[in-house]
Amino acid sequence: MSDRQRIDKWLVYARVVKTRTLGQALAVSGHVRLNGRKIDDPAQPVKAGDVLTIGLHGRVRVLKVLDFAERRGSATVASALYEDLTPPEAPSAAGALPVVEAGEGRPTKRDRRRFDKLTEPD
Repeated sequence: MSDRQRIDKWLVYARVVKTRTLGQALAVSGHVRLNGRKIDDPAQPVKAGDVLTIGLHGRVRVLKVLDFAERRGSATVASALYEDLTPPEAPSAAGALPVVEAGEGRPTKRDRRRFDKLTEPD
C-alpha cells in the first residue's frame, strides 16, 4: 500500500462523507484545510501524520491521518484511519437562552420566562 492517498478517497474511506463525489465537492468548496492550509484540489495527497480541519454540517472536525484503506469499510475500520482531535464543545452557561431544535415546536412557558428574564433591562 502507498504512503499517500488522494484526499477525496481518504474522506470516503474514513466515512467523513458518503461518496467520492461529495468528497471532491467538499475539497473544492474550500471547507477542508490540510495542516492549516486551505486546499481546493480533490487530488491533493495526504500522508500519515497530516492534520485535516473539516467544516461540515455546521461543525468543525479536526482529524489526524493515521492510516489508509483500499476501500470503504465498516465504521470500526474507518475509525482506525484517524485520530479525532476535535476539541469538546463548551458547556452551555446556566440560564442561557433555551435551545430549540428545528421541528421541536414552540418554546415552553418556562423557556419564555427564562428568555424574558435575560432580555429585561436592569
